Amino acid sequence: MAAIPRIAIIGAGWAGLAAAVELAGHAELTLFEAGREPGGRARRISASDSQLDNGQHILIGGYHQCLRLMRKVGVDPKQAMQRLPLSWYRQDGIRMQCPRWPAPLHVLAGLLSAKGLGWQDKWRLARALQSLKRQRWRLAKDCTVKRWLQQQAQSDWLVQQFWRPMVLSALNTPLEQASMQILATTLRDSLGGRRADSDLLLPRQDLSALFPAPALRWLGEQGVQWCGGVRVEQVQAAAHGVLVDGQFFDAAIVALAPYHAAALLQEPTLQAQVKAFQYWPIYTAYLRYDADIAMPLPMMGLQGGTLDWLFDRQALSGERGLLAAVISAPPLAVQALSREALLRKVETDIGELLPALNGLQPTAAQLIVEKRATFASTVGLTRPHCRSRVQSVFLAGDWLCPDYPATLEGAVQSGVTAARQLLQDLPSSRVAAG
Repeated sequence: MAAIPRIAIIGAGWAGLAAAVELAGHAELTLFEAGREPGGRARRISASDSQLDNGQHILIGGYHQCLRLMRKVGVDPKQAMQRLPLSWYRQDGIRMQCPRWPAPLHVLAGLLSAKGLGWQDKWRLARALQSLKRQRWRLAKDCTVKRWLQQQAQSDWLVQQFWRPMVLSALNTPLEQASMQILATTLRDSLGGRRADSDLLLPRQDLSALFPAPALRWLGEQGVQWCGGVRVEQVQAAAHGVLVDGQFFDAAIVALAPYHAAALLQEPTLQAQVKAFQYWPIYTAYLRYDADIAMPLPMMGLQGGTLDWLFDRQALSGERGLLAAVISAPPLAVQALSREALLRKVETDIGELLPALNGLQPTAAQLIVEKRATFASTVGLTRPHCRSRVQSVFLAGDWLCPDYPATLEGAVQSGVTAARQLLQDLPSSRVAAG
C-alpha cells in the first residue's frame, strides 16, 4: 500500500485553515503558525477579557465557501451570526433596507423606498447596476471606480453617500485607485445572485470562535499536527517533495501574507509580483460606555465624520455599552493623528450618531491599527497562481483569489483552491481516500 502523503501548511489564518480542512482525510497534515493562536488578521485579541477582535469583519450570504467550511467544523452560521437583509443606513444620508423578496425585486423595492435619494439619483443608481448585470458583471476593459462612475453619470451625492463608503468597505481602497472589475465581482456575488446572497452576516461572537478555533479543534480530531508558535525559516525544493526547515514533506502550502510568502520562498518571479502590491490600513476603535446602546440597526454610517461605520456590539454579542468604530483606508491626515486625538474624533462622531451618548465619556477605549490590513485592489494587479514556481509548493491567501478583494471569502476560496490543486497534482496512488 502506498504511503499517505505528508503535507505541510505554513500559516493558520483563514486561508491556511481552509486548506487544512479541505485536505483533512486525504493526507497527513502538519500546520505551522508563527503565532500562538490561529486566525491571522481575523481573530480574537490575545489575552483580552472581552470579545474584541483585531478588526471588525462582516460577511455576506454570498460567502458560500466560508459558510460551507464553518458548517463542516461544527459552527452553525445561524447561531454564530446575525443575518440581516441588505441595508444601508447613513446618518443624514441614504437610508435603505431591502425586503425579503426574491432577487432582484428586493433591491428594486429597497431602492424605490430609500430615503435620502431623489428620484433622479435612484434612476441613476439603478441604471448603473443594471448595466453591470447586462455585462454579466464583467467589464470589457478595467478602469478605476472613479472613472466608471463618471461614465455612468453618477451624481456627487451618490458618489459620496453610496459609492465611496461602499468601495472603502468592500475593497479598502480609495475609489480613485480601486479596480472597477474587482468591485463588479463583489457586486456580482452579492446583488447578482439569490436574495439571501446579499444578506449581511454580522458576527455575534469573536472572530476566533467564528471559524479559527473550531477549525483547529476539528483538525486536531482528524489527527492534524499543530505547531503553534513555530516560525518556518526555510522552504526548499527536494527530490519528489519539499523540505520545511529540514523536514521532508511531499508538498507544502504557504498561506502567508504576500510579503512574508515572497521572503520565505525567495523565488524571483513571485518577489517581482509581490513588489507591485500596495497596502492600506484599517483602524478599529472599541469604546465602552456605562450605558445601554440603542442603535436603529447594528451597523450605521456617518457621512463627513472620521469613522466610516459604527457597530453595536451590545446588540450583537451582548456586551453592554460596547461599540466598534471602523475607519477603512484612512487618509494620511487621519493616519498622522495621535491615538488620543483619533479617539476624541471618534467620540465626537459617536455623539453625532447617538445623541444620548453625547458628552458621556467612555469607560474604556482601545484602538487597533492593522497597518497592512489589506492589499490595495488596484487596476491591473497581477495575482500569482496558486501553484508556486518552487517545486511541490502551493500558495494560499486572499491576495491570490482572482478578481476578488481582500476578504474572508477570498482567503477561504484561495485555501480551498490550493488544496484541490495540490491533490490534483499529486500522483493518485499517494492520495488517501477522503
